[in-house]
Amino acid sequence: MNTPGAAVSSARRRDVIDALRRGTVPQSGLGLLAVGLERFETALDDDLATVTRGGSAFHALRGEYGSGKTFFARWLAERAKRRGLAVSEVQISETETPLHRLETVYRRLVERLATATHQPSALRAVVDSWFYALEEEVLAGGDIADDDETALTQAVDELLEQRLTAVARTTPAFSAALRGYRQAVARGDSAHAEALIAWLGGQRSVAASAKRTAGVRGDLDHFAALGFLQGLLTVLRDCGHPGLLLVLDEVETLQRVRSDVREKSLNALRQLLDEIDAGRFPGLFLVITGTPAFYDGQQGVQRLAPLAQRLVTDFTTDPRFDSSRAVQLRLPGFDLPALAELGRRTRDLYTGVARNPDRITARVSDAYLDELAHAVAGSLGGKVGVAPRLYLRKLVADVLDRVEEFPEFDPREHYALTLNRAELTETERSAAVSADEIELDLDVQ
Repeated sequence: MNTPGAAVSSARRRDVIDALRRGTVPQSGLGLLAVGLERFETALDDDLATVTRGGSAFHALRGEYGSGKTFFARWLAERAKRRGLAVSEVQISETETPLHRLETVYRRLVERLATATHQPSALRAVVDSWFYALEEEVLAGGDIADDDETALTQAVDELLEQRLTAVARTTPAFSAALRGYRQAVARGDSAHAEALIAWLGGQRSVAASAKRTAGVRGDLDHFAALGFLQGLLTVLRDCGHPGLLLVLDEVETLQRVRSDVREKSLNALRQLLDEIDAGRFPGLFLVITGTPAFYDGQQGVQRLAPLAQRLVTDFTTDPRFDSSRAVQLRLPGFDLPALAELGRRTRDLYTGVARNPDRITARVSDAYLDELAHAVAGSLGGKVGVAPRLYLRKLVADVLDRVEEFPEFDPREHYALTLNRAELTETERSAAVSADEIELDLDVQ
């Protein structure tokens, strides 16, 4: 049988399996588990192509808690990285990352900035690559000798200013800090170089001496944040990353903040969408995630009419006919056949690195996976959409690991599904049959 994991390396298989064993979303290899997301692939790949060509894109992802919004976002991030884009996932929260403070959102964006070759934060690697690209472009002109450092520095500075002309009109400090960083690196002043990279990333408490050397002052504020984002996109594009996928996750937390903060946050989101529509951010693909209540309720998007108008999407038709090109994308959610298919893909990935693959195939059959899916979903009140994380954790840690390790272990004879409150997320606990300590002896024969 051809499986999605047929040509996957052992290291990637193990990374995915290790994450599922811990009950977390894998950081890579998500395409191997993307059951039900195939319907979105063509439209999203078209969006990524648009961004790569210098356009921009936006989608609002819609789904209940536990429906797989984070999985979807990271799956899309993998596809973006394969096209050379940088990616960043920012979790919106009332205390850590309030949406109405765009300077904080930008700071978190940079902290989580990653590329296919660099883990977070990739800012310094990106900036260094950018200066190298500028130097190569200057030298390719043939007018400056390789060993003429003074002329090369001056030419690169001039090219820097040209590339950041649009940014400098609104945020001149961005290009000033980049120039100051390059000068600090050239004279071997690593302390000032690090400080200026931190300042470019929106960090606070940067040494005043480093800022003075670059001719910048103060800290990044709300109004300059969008200018810094514009500058970052320019730098990314010039050093070989044609765009940035930015995911603002858990935007529905805005429903729980004070009304004045909520209104400021919704307005900040509206402002960001307006700027995208106006073409200020070529190469930006923005994705936000939220619950249906956030998009439809009076404590969310509907509180700001201009924003609601931008996000309105018709969901009155059969979900089978949801357009994958709509502004809002509704996650289809899991049914039992999809949950069992997820189990089959996981088992086949596991088998690829197992010492006893034949034993796993024999004892963890398709029929057993169907029955385990029914048992886990049943323990969560029949809410299949909440079940994938727990189902995969039980399958890997309680079943597959034991079959692999113990020759005599047969899950039909020796395993009964048990759930303990401590291992459940808040969403899973609320879906479970009982709010008390849960110990279910479910015979899945």
